[in-house]
Amino acid sequence: MPSSDPVIQTLDVPGARLYYERRGADPLLALIGSPMDSTGFTGLASVLAGRYTVVTYDPRGIGNSSREDTGSDVTPGQQAADVHRLLAALGGEPADVFGSSGGAVVGLALVTAHPGQVRTLVAHEPPVIELLPDRAQLRAQIQDIYDTYQAGSADKAMGKFMAHAGLGVPAAPGEGAARWEPSAEQVARMRAATGHFLAHLIRPTTGYRPDTQALRAAPARIVVAAGATSKGQLANRCAVELAAQLGTPVAEFPGDHGGFAALPEQFGQVLDQVLTQPA
Repeated sequence: MPSSDPVIQTLDVPGARLYYERRGADPLLALIGSPMDSTGFTGLASVLAGRYTVVTYDPRGIGNSSREDTGSDVTPGQQAADVHRLLAALGGEPADVFGSSGGAVVGLALVTAHPGQVRTLVAHEPPVIELLPDRAQLRAQIQDIYDTYQAGSADKAMGKFMAHAGLGVPAAPGEGAARWEPSAEQVARMRAATGHFLAHLIRPTTGYRPDTQALRAAPARIVVAAGATSKGQLANRCAVELAAQLGTPVAEFPGDHGGFAALPEQFGQVLDQVLTQPA
């Protein structure tokens, strides 16, 4: 049986060095997040390593990945170019890709720019607010979060972001939903990424408008996914609207926005079913 212990490697790309981990055996499956680094996918990657070569990575400027220009924004297109180079270096194309949150936005940009490189993209709750009817209000809230951070209050800015996204809300009585509880190490890594996220990721990520016409025409199969217990939250709303514009159903996955971390076994079973079902 393939080992779930990761093989750790790095890849030099223009302007950055990417840290990535590889587990298991063929076929190739990439798990991508943003601003989350590879540690958030540890449980899910271990579950899936018996059936896939699972690749997780730290986006440029986050975790163990570096970048040369630390003062500029990082766009979904730039991150998609990084993932494109990583998949090309690993071979085994076309690959399956699971992206969550900002990673799902990156996945959409990847399919748009390199449509033949992806077999199936599972886009889990991408915050594509530009598709929503209240996008002007949401855009103003994002700008306020950014301005709050620039004024020197990272904690206040993150509090505003959590409220904006509907995250961190306690489960309703009787809901019984498992929620991700990050370890102390993961909390420390997330705090280290806060400045990069608020200064350089939040606006370009939420400002990305998917090219739905190009996505519909792409050879890749696109599955838009949403959490069973995150209905009404911003990223879930975005997923529902994206699926409607693509003319596809929403695939329901266990848990909330972080269901892959809170419920890796159940989440992995559903993801495997989605990836192996006939197109």
